[in-house]
Amino acid sequence: MSSHHIVREKQEPALYIHELDNFEEEFLGQLLEWSPTLVVAATAYEKVVSLGLKVDVVIGEVKGVPLQENTKLVEGQLDGLATALNYLMKEKYPAVNVISKIKSFDDLTCYLPDMNLVLFTEKSKHYAVKNGFSVWKPAGTMLLIDVIAYFEADNLMQQETGEFLVVEDGLVSFHFQVPYLFIGELL
Repeated sequence: MSSHHIVREKQEPALYIHELDNFEEEFLGQLLEWSPTLVVAATAYEKVVSLGLKVDVVIGEVKGVPLQENTKLVEGQLDGLATALNYLMKEKYPAVNVISKIKSFDDLTCYLPDMNLVLFTEKSKHYAVKNGFSVWKPAGTMLLIDVIAYFEADNLMQQETGEFLVVEDGLVSFHFQVPYLFIGELL
């Protein structure tokens, strides 16, 4: 028995490849599984195309490599990441996965009220959560939490290294007063 899935436009998070570097192809395949809109920085375009991927939008000026047919070019005065996120917000994408070396939300918090952002590096993924967020995790899972304010969490123990370890299989719940808490997980 086969199942057919219909993906509505913008139902899946867009994927913006800011810097591909040594990002694991297996994880890239998982992010591309539901055929999201693929947005690529001009600096990563040649490598992405060499992987046989169809690029929907390029951010910046591509030099030395012809654009694929039907690929939209978006130029901007801002850095590529801000230009890409502004473009996706204007196009009303509710969520975007970003592959980059950036794992900090320092310059990205202005996008969080309008867009769900997940930042992927070659070793981890990082996301913002709101007060009351709960997630089921197996015991031994290591969480990287950007401690910018006091927070309380159930089922977590801080390690000497500053990372947080899930104590037992089950829900991990977060409570805090700031608008967002930033969590990272190893891939």
